Amino acid sequence: MAVPAPAKVARLLAASAAVLVLLWCVHFRGGLSLGSPANKGLIFNVHPVLMLIGFIILGSEAVMGYKIWPWSHDANKMVHMLLHAVALFLGSVGIYAAFKFHNESGIDNLYSLHSWVGLGTICLYSIQWLLGVATFFFPGASPTVRRRMLPWHIRAGLVVYILALLAAELGFLEKLTFLQAAGLGRYSSEALLVNFTALLILLLGASVVLYVTAPMHNEHTQGYSAVHKP
Repeated sequence: MAVPAPAKVARLLAASAAVLVLLWCVHFRGGLSLGSPANKGLIFNVHPVLMLIGFIILGSEAVMGYKIWPWSHDANKMVHMLLHAVALFLGSVGIYAAFKFHNESGIDNLYSLHSWVGLGTICLYSIQWLLGVATFFFPGASPTVRRRMLPWHIRAGLVVYILALLAAELGFLEKLTFLQAAGLGRYSSEALLVNFTALLILLLGASVVLYVTAPMHNEHTQGYSAVHKP
């Protein structure tokens, strides 16, 4: 099964965003570490890297999965569940890094719109994953309940994915604002890199949402076409 062109574009955008955020955190911000008493910024750097790889990149792949993976429905369902589980784990570590950085640096927690949206998103992501596992995997609901739940599971998943994109965009904006207030040039290489990374993530999210909601003649019967069924 060939990967459709829109999915290839989304994967290219995801890979590019990952490279840029690593370049930013390693080259411009000095690296990543969960235990750096000398440079607390290294603790924070773990946060954007893991949140991007988890909720945005792995989340994008999981959202697109049923339209692009060549395996059986059961195999696709397992991979879909595991990708979201890994995304949740990475996101949890990323949240931990942000709180650790704030606490060790004497910075208040949960004061910004980014933090509110981000924490709400990871909570909703967790609930969505747990309900999905319980309904479609183990212990599993009856076929009738699964059919009724599937469209809502898909819609809720897209909403949570869009919220993750929003949290990421707010996060880049907030961090760049702080850096510029501390003296970073508005048109410096680092500022342009951060803005360009945020733009790639926006394009990635748009391409994923447009792709998975577009009607296709060869859609898997358990995929996003279920949203449109009566």
